[in-house]
Order: sequence, then C-alpha cells, then structure tokens
Amino acid sequence: MNPLRKDYETLQLGRHDSHVLLVTLNRPEASNAMNTQMGRDLMELFEEFQIQFHDLRCIVVTGAGEKAFCAGGDLKERRGMTDEAWQAQHAIFERMVRAIMACPLPVIAAVNGAAYGGGCELAAATDFIYASESARFALTEVTLGIMPGAGGTQNLPRAVGMRRAKEIILTGEPFTAAQAEDWGLVNQVVPLDALLKTTLATARRIAENAPISVRQAKQSMHRGLQMSLWDALAFEIEAYNRMVPTEDRREGINAFNEKRKAVFRGR
Repeated sequence: MNPLRKDYETLQLGRHDSHVLLVTLNRPEASNAMNTQMGRDLMELFEEFQIQFHDLRCIVVTGAGEKAFCAGGDLKERRGMTDEAWQAQHAIFERMVRAIMACPLPVIAAVNGAAYGGGCELAAATDFIYASESARFALTEVTLGIMPGAGGTQNLPRAVGMRRAKEIILTGEPFTAAQAEDWGLVNQVVPLDALLKTTLATARRIAENAPISVRQAKQSMHRGLQMSLWDALAFEIEAYNRMVPTEDRREGINAFNEKRKAVFRGR
C-alpha cells in the first residue's frame, strides 16, 4: 500500500493512534479561506479514500489557529475573476464537497472558530460536528450576489429542517455554536481548549469499533435516507449481510463471550 501523501500545500495531516487522521485547514493568515489550491488539496485527499483507506478508520477536520475554521471562499483570489474562471474554480469545490460526502470513512468536523459560507458548507458535509463555544456559523452567499453552491441548500435543511434552513440561507445572518447545537447542526459544544481532545476521543471510540461495520452502517444511513422505507430496509440487509462472513464478526462474538476487548482487523 502506498503511503498517504502528506505534503499538501494548504493542509496539515497528522495521525492519532494510527487509525485516526487529523486534517487541519492550514491558511491561518487568510482565516483558512478556501482558495483554489485548498479545493484541489481536499478533493485529492478525500477522493483517495475511495481507492484505499491507508489503515484509517475515522477522520477529523479542523482549522488552524483559534479564530477560524474556514471563512469560506477566498474573495481576494476571486476578485476580478472572469465568469469562466469562477465556474472552473467552483467545479473544483463541487467535486471536493462530493468527495467529502462520499467518503466511506466517518468524518467529524471540529469547528474551532468562524465557519462562514463555504466553510459552513464544508462542516455540514461531514458526518457530524463538534464546535467550540466561540464558533460562529453563517451562509452569507446571498449578501454577495450568489447562493450556497457546495451542498448548503441540501445538507443544511437535512440537518436543521427546511424552515430554519430558509431563515439561515435567505437572511445570511450568522448564528452561534449554541444555536447550531439547539437546531441540530452541531452535536456538541465544548470550550475551545477542549475541542480537539473531545473530538479526537470520539474519533478514537469510532476507530475501536469494527471498521467494516462502521463503514456499512454509515453507507446504509446515507443511502437509505434517499430511498423509500421499504427500499431502504432492503438496502440495510444487503449492508448487514456484508458483515456475516467477516473475521471481525466472529472476533466480536468471541470477545463478548470471553469477556475481553475485541481486536478488529477490518477483514
């Protein structure tokens, strides 16, 4: 297996307990705003997990520094762009967010500060979000003459409901981490100095579970919610049956009966 590339221009990668990857958006001088290169870097990284997992079982995404998770699209880079250049750049962002949403591994956002525009969309594209008490969210695109185009109009209503999402997107008004938790966008709000510790602890807990089981359960929820109930139940059983012939299934049952901690190997 080839090693996972680590020399991304706009990302900092670090492993935790071998099975957890911490991805840090690393443009603090620009509030981690998403330029074309960051879009390419995230797209390449997450598309890689469609091919191989590199022995990873969970991914955490956060921002460098204490002020911003991601301030959205880099408007300084976008100033003066032709229509064609704008659309070409946005195609990269579209492919990037689809790669994150399609990632077979669980992805958790640790939102450490402002998550505005595309930054909010990036967080909403992950499986769930932990946020610092100082985090702020907004989809401000309508104040700039555009609209959310990286999953915001789809992922936000699925998280907070249609009526709340309309209020957020059509006003462009920022909202707090506490509001985001109350509305269902954020799972947990913690002090900033505890954010990574708390998020990585959850990631490690996920990584301790049977990796095939985790991936299949994620897939079943993702796909099933797009189907009718009866089609989704059939899909669930297909996903479930993938575990029956695995070594991990036998290990899990044996460990339970032997009163010991299971050691899952992903096969």
